[in-house]
Amino acid sequence: MNSLVPADPDVLHPMPGQPRVVQLRPLVTSPLIEVGAYSYYDDPDDPTAFETRNVLYHYGPEKLIIGKFCALGTGTRFIMNGANHRMDGPSTFPFPTLGGSWADHFDLLTGLPGRGDTVVGNDVWFGHGATVLPGVRIGHGAIIGAGSVVTSDVPDYGIVGGNPARLIRTRYDAGDVARLLAVAWWDWPAEHITRHVRTIMSGTVADLEAAAPSGSAS
Repeated sequence: MNSLVPADPDVLHPMPGQPRVVQLRPLVTSPLIEVGAYSYYDDPDDPTAFETRNVLYHYGPEKLIIGKFCALGTGTRFIMNGANHRMDGPSTFPFPTLGGSWADHFDLLTGLPGRGDTVVGNDVWFGHGATVLPGVRIGHGAIIGAGSVVTSDVPDYGIVGGNPARLIRTRYDAGDVARLLAVAWWDWPAEHITRHVRTIMSGTVADLEAAAPSGSAS
């Protein structure tokens, strides 16, 4: 009998005695937010308010898509396209939103340019207070430094930091990145991941390839 039991991806608070940690997949309710299994958010105040406190100006239709096994530090925020203001006239102030006769000019706020969906890959680590701007795509295995303001796309296994965030280095060379993407351990069955946690966390690329399930793309 297999005694290896994976963690439950549908438990809201996965760490006993630590209500500050929530798994996001069982938490989110918005059809505009998609989160993969095991991705979590850590906040000592109210992590269950993630959708309203950490996903801002989300009026649609653009989506926020977060992959599996992502770790979001306290204060990680996603700015969505609803934050846009007009910039082609003398003032950027959104008069129609405040009502009164100003609301008659709401057409001035429609059709503002958007940058599309915000997409986060699998196995991404966000440091404390990271901010992601609309339409950014963050690759698999990336690390977003604390306090970073991510204004442009981040490559797979890239490490970025600063405001605006800039690429500091990549965690692996191009050849190894390609091998890691081919292995795609985050898509393995949960039981197989459980069996190879130590390899996933501390092994080499070759170790990970050797541990891949038979018949995988690697």
